[in-house]
Formats: sequence, structure tokens, C-alpha cells
Amino acid sequence: MFCSTVIPTVARASLARSVQSVLDQSLRSDEFEIIVVNDSGQPLAEAAWQHSPRVTLLNTQRRERSTARNTGAAIATGRYLHFLDDDDWLLPGAFEALWQLSQISDAAWLYGTARLVDSAGQHLLDLRHALSGNLFIQVMAGEWIPLQASLIRADAFFASGGFNPLMPVSQDVDLSRRIALRGDFAESSAVVACIRRGVDTSTTDYARLPFYSRRARELILNEPGVFVRLRASANSSYWCGRLVRVYLTSLVWNVRQRRVLTAVSRMAFGMTGGGMSVRHWLARDFWRAILYNHQSETFKRGFDQAKRSNPAGDGTIGADG
Repeated sequence: MFCSTVIPTVARASLARSVQSVLDQSLRSDEFEIIVVNDSGQPLAEAAWQHSPRVTLLNTQRRERSTARNTGAAIATGRYLHFLDDDDWLLPGAFEALWQLSQISDAAWLYGTARLVDSAGQHLLDLRHALSGNLFIQVMAGEWIPLQASLIRADAFFASGGFNPLMPVSQDVDLSRRIALRGDFAESSAVVACIRRGVDTSTTDYARLPFYSRRARELILNEPGVFVRLRASANSSYWCGRLVRVYLTSLVWNVRQRRVLTAVSRMAFGMTGGGMSVRHWLARDFWRAILYNHQSETFKRGFDQAKRSNPAGDGTIGADG
């Protein structure tokens, strides 16, 4: 089987749209399956999709998203895993576009363009990265490649340990970083998924995000081979600067945590920059990357384009739902 879609749900009314968007994909029916994991703690309302032979329904009884997603992945039979939230949906032809990509790339993570929409479903912007290959520094520095628009090779997912159940927020970013440590990414230009942005019905606790994101990144920095992989993915002065900043911000965090030896190690890696060329140190982009917080460059470009096409907008994208 080509792919398995895992949809964790807290019984939102939008679930039916999410499931149907997968059922409507143009691949042969025996090439994909859907695993809905009900984490709401209550029975789901009766719906037509529950009678489809391509859908399996599991219950995890309020164990949170990481456990729900891992549970679905554990019984999946697809070569690729696709994780879709219950308020997002696929666009027609999504699996076909990603299947075509899989024929020319064996990357661990395949992804397409994500269409960001507001809570009313209105188009905000299309998020295309134009990034492929070793993207380790890019995802470590803040580039967000949405799960909903991605297929992850099942063997790479399980080798990475899957979703961390001890991380209550930003589990998707953590997973992308751990997979990028050892695997490559490949992109299709096709727009494959709609992702709702907004906090009105979100189940994410954003107040805890900075702490857990930092702690997860620290665990990755402790892995063997991290610096070599980061250095190999820093293919411009800007990304070389981001590499240095990753280590310098880690230095500050470890000093505050009184982890002196780790802080010294981070300083050594950050200040040497792995012997990068002098031209990087002299480049303006290098210092811009070090001195300023990173907002996804792709997100920023897309937002700027959206503002130019809709100057009357309020300038608000919102947080991930």
C-alpha cells in the first residue's frame, strides 16, 4: 500500500470533511487507507465515512495527539504515513502529486505546497518552500513544513521514535527535526492540503510552546553527528549564520539551566562555526541571521505576497490550530 492517513480527533464537527477529503483522492482504493483515532473520550457521532472499508476507527481515551498519532501509525500498512488534523483537509490530486514525487525521490519526507486558510476557510496564502535535500539547519532554525501536506516514509518515522508523548506542543516540528537529522526532504510544487490557522478552536497550549520546543531542540543537539549534519545543510551565508545562532541560543539556555559543560561545548561549536569560509563571516546575511529572531523565511515571503494581493487585510495570520 502506498500510504496510510492517520487522523487524530477530539470529535470536532470538521472531522467528516477531513476524512472525506482523503476518501476522494484519485489513487486506487487499495493504495491508501485511513485510520481515525478518537481521542475525545466519547463516542463519535454517526457518520457515513465510518462505513467505508478503507477506514479504521480506534479509541485512545484522551491520551493526547502524540499517543493518538503513534497508535494509528502502529497499525498502518502504508509505505508512507500521512498525518492530518481533524480540522484540515486534502485537496483533489494531493496523493497523486506526492505519488509522482515518490517515483523520482526516495527521501524520508515528501511534501507539497500547503494552503493556509483562516477559521472561515478563506485563503490566506500558499506556503511553498522550494527546499529539498538535507534541510536539517532549516528545520532546526524554524522552517515549518506542515505534516498535513507531507508524507513520511514509515521506516524513517519509526527509526526516529515517532511522536514524543512527553512533548505536549509542537510535536510536528520536533518530529521534522529528528527525521532531518538523518533523512532528506523532497518537495512537489502542487498545492496538496488546506490548513486552518487560528486559535479560536485550537487544542494547543501555546503558553508552554517556547519551553518544550527549546527542551526538545536541546535533546537533538545532544545526538551524535548533529554538527556535521547541520554544517552540511548550511548552504548559504544566511544558513551559516542560523547555525551559529542555534548554538549561541543553546549556550544561553544551558547557562540559565546551570549546565556548565554543555554550555561550554555549545560555545565552542557556535564560535568556530565549523571552519566556515571567511566570506560567510563577512556577509551581511550571516550577521542578520545571528542577530535577529527567525520567522520562517517561506512563511514571511508568502505573507508579504498575500498582503500585496490583499492590502486591506488586517495583517494577522494567527497561530497553528
